[in-house]
Amino acid sequence: MSDFKSLGIPPDLVKGLDELGIQKPTPVQSQSIPYLLDRGHDFVAQAQTGTGKTAAFGLPLLTKIAPENKKIQSLILAPTRELAKQIHKALFKFTKYADQRIFLEVAAGGDKIDTQVARLQRPTHILVATPGRLYDLLKRKAVALDDVQYLILDEADEMLSMGFKDQIRSAIEISVNRKATWLFSATFPRVLDDLIKFCMSPDPKTVKVDTKNVVNRNIEHRYAICVKEDKTDFIDEFLHRQGSQRGLIFTRTRDGADILGKKLCNRGHSVGVLQGDLTQLERDKVMRAFKKERSQFLVATDVAARGIDVEDLAFVVHHQLPEQIDYYTHRSGRTARAGKKGISLVLVDPREKKKLKQFSHALGIHFGPA
Repeated sequence: MSDFKSLGIPPDLVKGLDELGIQKPTPVQSQSIPYLLDRGHDFVAQAQTGTGKTAAFGLPLLTKIAPENKKIQSLILAPTRELAKQIHKALFKFTKYADQRIFLEVAAGGDKIDTQVARLQRPTHILVATPGRLYDLLKRKAVALDDVQYLILDEADEMLSMGFKDQIRSAIEISVNRKATWLFSATFPRVLDDLIKFCMSPDPKTVKVDTKNVVNRNIEHRYAICVKEDKTDFIDEFLHRQGSQRGLIFTRTRDGADILGKKLCNRGHSVGVLQGDLTQLERDKVMRAFKKERSQFLVATDVAARGIDVEDLAFVVHHQLPEQIDYYTHRSGRTARAGKKGISLVLVDPREKKKLKQFSHALGIHFGPA
């Protein structure tokens, strides 16, 4: 199906999508939306980050809200504060021309919990939350999930890998009156099978997006053979050639991010560093500076960058190939947003050339020389 109207999305939501420049459904949206609109029972989707999952579950969800009921009818759990806020922002934009107003709130760590408690006293149809902050709100009896009809677990594998198993189970146990659980995940470790059995009926509807269809075709993939000792010089020269264009540089480790960030700053670049040892206040400061273009480049680790959504990034540089193929899709998907073009450049140690071929084959992409 070539557009959202043919998938069954109502005209008021389609108008909002058109204004955002979202007109052609991605594979996960085409495979998910018709079922979730029509039946909406327990549902599992395997799809990588950056494939349009928020619209895949968010658009059907918005059609199922009863605006006259001012209580929380849907709970969306996401692994990080950044992703939770990104989902909240996207759903809010989708509803710009909605026939009836839908109220959304976001609750995540790093924000004052008392402020969130006060906001949740207002009419709220959809709550987007991180597992840890939801757990804190439940302990305070500051949020009621009795009216939740749909529970959405986004990036479920990431939530489990971050140690949120107990908090997720608490949300599942409390939202006992729900009609369905919708789960989206990039990978399916065994522990995720256990969670699916715990929260869903047997044999839920399942879709799997071919990994060769998940990489944005507006991204140009390049590589450069570069030994470890020369990588900083290479990145330094590359950044100097970018003019005013902005981008991300990914490293595998926290220490690697700090060291590279300092070296690039010493060479005159405007660089922020985002890694897992930062406090939430420090993370917010780095991201605020990057979004407001006070820093031109951002060095980040994979987990710390989860949920980053910054417009008009021209490129992504991979200091090393990521350890997992899934992470390459996540990294490269930070560029070429909203139909624009972008570059994903990998610095490959001579010993990693074989691994680059594995990435190319698995993702169905071609790496050209830089």
